[in-house]
Amino acid sequence: MSRNVLAIGGHIGDMDLTAGPTLAKLVLEGANATIVALTAGERGHPRLSPAEYRQQKVAEGEAFATAIGADFMVLEHSEGFLPDSDEVALELATIIREKQPDTVITHWRHSWQRDHERAARLAERARYLADLPMDHELPRHAVRTFLYGENAEDLQSFEPSAYVPIPDEAFYRWVSAIRHQAFARGETDGFRHIDYYTALMTMRGCLAGYPRACAFADLNGPEVTKLAGP
Repeated sequence: MSRNVLAIGGHIGDMDLTAGPTLAKLVLEGANATIVALTAGERGHPRLSPAEYRQQKVAEGEAFATAIGADFMVLEHSEGFLPDSDEVALELATIIREKQPDTVITHWRHSWQRDHERAARLAERARYLADLPMDHELPRHAVRTFLYGENAEDLQSFEPSAYVPIPDEAFYRWVSAIRHQAFARGETDGFRHIDYYTALMTMRGCLAGYPRACAFADLNGPEVTKLAGP
């Protein structure tokens, strides 16, 4: 089982939906989990200003992470303007060196959301830089397992290669946590995120032979089985 897992999303809430049930499961099994949002996702509210919504999103992200037993970090980049640069990749690489994750989860590489695509590329680049000998105060670290989660906005060419069973305790912990986020309830764009991801887990569970499961793409070998567990 993965002992340290890092989930990297383009906005606050992305990994809460995509990886949240899996993170809840792993935390219940004794793992350490950290959620990193590269931007706050502050431009997505139809009535609040970006500054007002950023404050709300940060509070919601912190509350979600606390509820499932994870750590939470948000970087100071702006939604819609996330740079695809070595500077941002180095920020992430420093977090990888600090947190020493066995597993990194991020967005699928193809999305109509530019911040999502860039988050995937930045996470890939950070994985490489974290294991590169450099003049850095933190030791280098090699990430063993690198996974792409299933997100409603990242479905182009997404083909799952692994399923993580989600037990009832992890599922209900996730539901209890995610329902306190306004966007997840559909209050910002009208999309029923909680219903969608609940149904998605049921569908993936049918395919994998479990009551519920989360699907991931793994392009780096069979190590995912160590995350999925029995």
